[in-house]
Amino acid sequence: MATVTTKDGTEIYVRDWGEGRPVVLSHGWPLNADSWEAQAFFLAAHGYRVIAHDRRGHGRSSQPWTGNDMDTFADDLATLIDHLDLHDVTLVGFSMGGGEVARYVGRHGTFRLAQLALVSAVPPFMLRTDDNPDGVPPEVFEGLRASILADRSQTYRDLADSPFFGANRAGSEVSQGVRDSFWAQGVQSSLRSTVECIEAFSATDFRPDLAAFDRPTLVVHGDDDQIVPFEVGGKRTADLVKDATLKVYEGAPHGLLATHRDRLNQDLLDFLTTGPRRA
Repeated sequence: MATVTTKDGTEIYVRDWGEGRPVVLSHGWPLNADSWEAQAFFLAAHGYRVIAHDRRGHGRSSQPWTGNDMDTFADDLATLIDHLDLHDVTLVGFSMGGGEVARYVGRHGTFRLAQLALVSAVPPFMLRTDDNPDGVPPEVFEGLRASILADRSQTYRDLADSPFFGANRAGSEVSQGVRDSFWAQGVQSSLRSTVECIEAFSATDFRPDLAAFDRPTLVVHGDDDQIVPFEVGGKRTADLVKDATLKVYEGAPHGLLATHRDRLNQDLLDFLTTGPRRA
């Protein structure tokens, strides 16, 4: 199993497919690199080197007690990119992974990057506060945390069978297999990380990080996202990132990697092939 070791000794699992210009994929909560399989296979088959990792506390990576915060996640990502000596990278983040990508830019800059993409991502700031009155009420996250502590296996099942993939909407065609995969990935994560990541993705303010974006940026978001509402996430991010390209998927849920796989694959490929590259 390929791993990269961070400065605190945490082993980060890495999947590395294909050859060509690198694309690095950062997954959502409570998932792992397997959630990117469709995109990784498609892009690798089209001439790109596609790298996806399991965040600390998730999947096949180590499950330390500490470090379940966005600064550490971004530093782990930097360790991976530096260890592989990647340049001209397209960095893509889904959901919580979008926060990891944003914080990477805020802490480590864009020297190694060519492009950025945020898909159903949590930036700029999810939590409702005095200076973020349109955010999601704190009791939503408090309820999620309580549910995880009470019965996290059933919580993952409920998320997969209802809002995450839009299975609670009329006409939903998300398969049982896709929903089972969400549950299986979720239960691989550690309870400690799962709980602490709720705070990390909801209460971290990524607005300063987005201000540091200076590479071509693609923002993809469904307008029926019940996890990260479009008005809270994608729309505001596109407003804050200079010259961002916003693609809104009408009627789409949060879990675009599965429900809108073919469309997202093509949009990512188009972005890779038509976007300017860094000298």
